[in-house]
Amino acid sequence: MSRQADNSSGEHDHDYEPKDDIQTEPHKPSMSGRRRSSTTAADRVRQNLNAKLSNPLAGYSHAELQEMGEAYARKYQVGDQEDIDAFRIGAICAQDPARFDSVPGISDMDRDIMRREFTNRWSQPKLLYLVIVLCSTCAAVQGMDESVVNGGQIFYTQQFGIGGKDPRSTWLTGLVNSAPYFCCAFIGCWLTVPLNHFFGRRGTIFITCTFSALACFWQAFTDSWWHMFIARFALGFGIGPKSATVPVYAAETTPPGIRGALVMQWQMWTAFGIMFGYAADLAFYKVPDKPGITGLNWRLMMASAMLPALIVIAFVFMCPESPRWYMSKNRHAKAYRSMVKLRYSRAQAARDVFYMHTLLEAETSISVGQSKLLELIRVPRNRRAMLGSEIVMFMQQFCGVNVIAYYSSAIFIEANLSQISALSASLGFGIINFLFALPAVYTIDTFGRRNLLLTTFPLMGIFLLFTGFSFWIPSSSTAHVACIALGIYLFGIVYSPGEGPVPFTYSAEAYPLYVRSYGMSLATATTWFFNGVLSITWPSLLAAFKPQGAFGWYAAWNFVGFFLVLLFVPETKGKTLEELDQVFGVPTRVHAAYGLSCIPIFFQKYLFRRDVSFPQLYEREDEEYDDKGYNNPSEADATARV
Repeated sequence: MSRQADNSSGEHDHDYEPKDDIQTEPHKPSMSGRRRSSTTAADRVRQNLNAKLSNPLAGYSHAELQEMGEAYARKYQVGDQEDIDAFRIGAICAQDPARFDSVPGISDMDRDIMRREFTNRWSQPKLLYLVIVLCSTCAAVQGMDESVVNGGQIFYTQQFGIGGKDPRSTWLTGLVNSAPYFCCAFIGCWLTVPLNHFFGRRGTIFITCTFSALACFWQAFTDSWWHMFIARFALGFGIGPKSATVPVYAAETTPPGIRGALVMQWQMWTAFGIMFGYAADLAFYKVPDKPGITGLNWRLMMASAMLPALIVIAFVFMCPESPRWYMSKNRHAKAYRSMVKLRYSRAQAARDVFYMHTLLEAETSISVGQSKLLELIRVPRNRRAMLGSEIVMFMQQFCGVNVIAYYSSAIFIEANLSQISALSASLGFGIINFLFALPAVYTIDTFGRRNLLLTTFPLMGIFLLFTGFSFWIPSSSTAHVACIALGIYLFGIVYSPGEGPVPFTYSAEAYPLYVRSYGMSLATATTWFFNGVLSITWPSLLAAFKPQGAFGWYAAWNFVGFFLVLLFVPETKGKTLEELDQVFGVPTRVHAAYGLSCIPIFFQKYLFRRDVSFPQLYEREDEEYDDKGYNNPSEADATARV
């Protein structure tokens, strides 16, 4: 338990009271003393609220949990007596999954299965692997949707009369390329909630992949720039809700041990889709036109992105629906049957279903006295989390990666490569982007989110400067193209384990549970909006600033990003929900001063090799347990359970 959280709340986990006691009462602001008292009470409510959501079963005895599990099973008629017995065992295990050995009455088979969750976490039922394949393929859909335009625009911009370097052509090229991302930011992402409400997770994935497939097919039949703009804008209806739904579906169906890794794999398989899109561009490059068809090659490039979407459409309903979605619709028996398909034993399924149920009850019973959207801004702890999340989401785009993802072929052509050589060089970037995303599954939890960003931002800035300055090398020299390609590839190497996976992971864990869905919606909309800004402005930026200035612009943003992270983005690696309250409870000015104080210590420690250590900003205390029940989860990261 963190010292600050314990002292400020003055309560322990087992002291939680029913709904009415955690609502705040309005206070009159006329007296300064009363205003201070109101703020203190509101802060106490939020701290208790976050702790309650981190483990709503804390403080109950094993006997009480058994009764609760049986009552739940009987109330919702989830099955026969064997299922009821499973809920008696599962309810105790749900309090702290790591302490399954001490659960009375647990069978040897259930004990072995739960032990394998820790000793061999990738030992899962086949149907769960089908869910993993589904989520990975959805990520590949996303990546391919984004990257096929890289090669297609070499041809369709010329055919549509927007391939020049005049302002009209550069702005229209950027407008067409950015269309799906502005659709995501302003419409698509905000459709996530209603689509999920009415159609469920699987239904939303099916609908969005159908939109993606139809929009990709539509792009192949366009005959003008505005027609292509409309088709690509429609693509945003497939990209936006899917990007927000698939990670949620994965989190709600997978056990805690592999949940974090699957969040990481979304970025990794998106990189795979980007690579596959480059490969499709190269594969269709030499397809000749047929009678009556002009630009058959680029039309096949744009349409090829529908392939992974069609694969998803074909088998999405072979996977079980999210148990948590069923539960939100009060279909508890279906939720349990769905979870049984995704776990090895009934006790294991009952444990996860019962925990979901109690967490949902805790979420629906809370009240903080004002809109949750206002909570993001008005509450200092939430505001600091939002600041950190928005910084990393903004910088994911303004580090310049999607300049290369969307325009690398045009950049290589600008460097005097032939069209097919430019497409081949782009494929090389795609391969690097995918391969170097693999180590991030390990480094993000060992090296840390903040350290990865602080290490990679300066390197990305240096490599973008190197790329831009390489355009000054005479084009007659072999070093001209070689240095440009080297700079782009080195940039990809450092981006993939840093700004690639960190933003979504950081945003998903920074917010308290009771406002997390709102925070993630804002984070997703932010990244898509600035993705669109980058896409629409790059052609004109390149024409106005030349390659040296354009790459220098985004290089400068990487150095800005370094200081933004240093001053305003705390580390979240390995923190429980209660510890995150302490991390984001530190005032912004204090954390900024701490970041600045680390700069001279860094040089003393690593450059001059002096025996100095960095100052400690947070304090921690060991957690305590009682004999009959557990007050806190013993997981290294309690956020993994939610």
